[in-house]
Amino acid sequence: MEAETLEKVFLYPANIHVSLRPVCIATLLGTCVAVCLWDTRTKIGGMNHYLLPLWNGEGLASPKYGNIAIEKLISKMESYGANRRHMVGKIFGGRAQHDTRISFNIGERNAQIAKQMMSEYGIPVVAENVVGEHGMNIRFDTSTGVVKLKYIKGNIR
Repeated sequence: MEAETLEKVFLYPANIHVSLRPVCIATLLGTCVAVCLWDTRTKIGGMNHYLLPLWNGEGLASPKYGNIAIEKLISKMESYGANRRHMVGKIFGGRAQHDTRISFNIGERNAQIAKQMMSEYGIPVVAENVVGEHGMNIRFDTSTGVVKLKYIKGNIR
């Protein structure tokens, strides 16, 4: 199926979407990061979109935190029939911050937790575009595993 004819799903921050049928999952990223997972055998695909790298153990274990969002994405993929041994990952976002008054390197830390967790789960990262100068619009075609990216010039967090 052509990506243009697929059902479109927009993924907001702190959300996860996994689909058994082909869809196009889209999101906008600034310092946030999205991890796209695709099972090369079952063709099951999913994406998360998180804002901060680590949940500190207080309050709700929300997918707004990278360590929670990645764990939940993998778990949901497996509950739909995907196998971790056949998954590949792609990581996007984590734009650099230029305001030194408020910079905590959130984008860089968001990207680091994704790479670390993919390694811990044994899922190879086959593509990444992280910690750049611009925000981005990504579209993940779950029928093929292909992610298309367009840079956003301007101010997106």
